Amino acid sequence: MGGALLRGLARVEGYHLTAIDLDPEALAAIEDAVDETTEDVDAARDADIVVLAVKPDVAPAVLDDLDLREDQQLVTLAAGLPREFVAARTDASVVRIMPNLAAETGNMAAAATNAGLTDEVRAMLDAVGEFVEVDESLMHVSTAVNGSGPAFAFYLIDAMKQGGIDSGLDAEQAETLAAQTFKGAAETVLRDDRSVDELIDAVCSPNGTTIEGMEVLWDSEADAAVEDAVAAAERRSRELAEAFDDG
Repeated sequence: MGGALLRGLARVEGYHLTAIDLDPEALAAIEDAVDETTEDVDAARDADIVVLAVKPDVAPAVLDDLDLREDQQLVTLAAGLPREFVAARTDASVVRIMPNLAAETGNMAAAATNAGLTDEVRAMLDAVGEFVEVDESLMHVSTAVNGSGPAFAFYLIDAMKQGGIDSGLDAEQAETLAAQTFKGAAETVLRDDRSVDELIDAVCSPNGTTIEGMEVLWDSEADAAVEDAVAAAERRSRELAEAFDDG
């Protein structure tokens, strides 16, 4: 996730990007997208915005090594890691966000906590996609919807792709048509004033092909399965947060 954010920011002007990691292989994987790489955690003191992009269980140890100033901003994106836990361990201003992998292409969906969110961080998020501001109590479900959501979307794209292959399209043709269809549909939802139900109706001509396919979906439990996937991801985020209850 951290690498995706760095690659997205590398596409826009105005950011000097430094990647800090103790793993040389991790630095090598991102060095083409950043201005500099280092294993020295003290380099974080030179940044206006520091992004903590680590697994939740590693965060406490990394925070112990970070010595940040009050005028710096610390952005955390570890699933389940409470903002309050981080804020108690640094002098920097802390905001919790949950981006997703599409930050790399400038199409990120992200959630950010109201608390600690500054105009500088808003500008950073704007540079790589869309974001919403939420109360921290909603970060678990946000993690499920937009953080885990790309995998759910990939799954559905692959199902549509396979349907095309089964009826004669080659794999590349089917993937292009399925992926671009999801991309276009998503853009329509974001830019059109009509509700999702109204957009479905707009595509479904009476006695046409789309209504036949929609009847199959309406009669299935496809929507319930997706809702269950979101609920499972949200539940796991809450479980991860329990590790910090006594922190």
